[in-house]
Amino acid sequence: MSGINGLEVAETALGPIEYFQRDTGRDSDKIILSIHGAMGGYDQSDILGRTIGPTGYRYISISRPGYLRTPLKGRETAEAQADLIAALLDFLHISKVIVFAISGGGYSALHFALRHQERCSALVLCSTTGGRNSTPIPFSFNVIKILAHIPLLTNMMRKRVEKNIERSLKKSISYSDILYRTIKDHETVALFKELSIGMMNEMPKRLPGTINDIKITQTHDYALNEIKVPSLIVHGTDDPIVGFNAHGKRLAGEIPGARLYAAQKGEHAAIFTHRIEVRTAVADFLKILPNS
Repeated sequence: MSGINGLEVAETALGPIEYFQRDTGRDSDKIILSIHGAMGGYDQSDILGRTIGPTGYRYISISRPGYLRTPLKGRETAEAQADLIAALLDFLHISKVIVFAISGGGYSALHFALRHQERCSALVLCSTTGGRNSTPIPFSFNVIKILAHIPLLTNMMRKRVEKNIERSLKKSISYSDILYRTIKDHETVALFKELSIGMMNEMPKRLPGTINDIKITQTHDYALNEIKVPSLIVHGTDDPIVGFNAHGKRLAGEIPGARLYAAQKGEHAAIFTHRIEVRTAVADFLKILPNS
């Protein structure tokens, strides 16, 4: 194990898991573990932390099973992924963490809170499912599964994003006023661009986990009323992928004492389009936690 700030693969008691550490100063005992969504990896987990998280914390960003250098086999279930996170904390000699999760990373976070409550100080769930998600998978994902194995085409896709990030933003943002506001925020645009390009790096190594995520989110429900840790739900009211009423409101309504930040006219990219408001909501939530 190396020191803080760096990329490693931990050989835990439950097998390998890739993780990246970043210390933003002040107090490295205050730790946020960040969990990516579909087509992600440790890099996307780190972007989540940088997009919505405050400074002054130590961030641990993981690659979930089936992503990059964290093998999927034997860790397909939400329960197994939660246990692997706990094993990583054992490896790092960490007792408790605050958990950030986005989109497809939600099920790992929820089960970590359910199975390892004593090690979870709080949950911040961004655009995650609160139960089975019936939204059809876009046909474009079937195309991506093919293109991912053709380096020439993935390089062309990457160059298109690098050349015109506004085209990618327009695909994720339906409202012209929200789009205009987001484009004017250069720091947010840079983070969104990094996320978009990152998905295309080593794309075949992100597919097994994504396919597994789809299976779980389409078939899995959660004992939300049994979660006993402070929770903040961040969800766009117009999310077309993980619906607000079926998931955001459900999470906030069924997790005891959960707070809800509803990003008005926000879609699945609400952490970007409403970044200032989300960062404020997260910072305010963290302030009320014991010893934070």
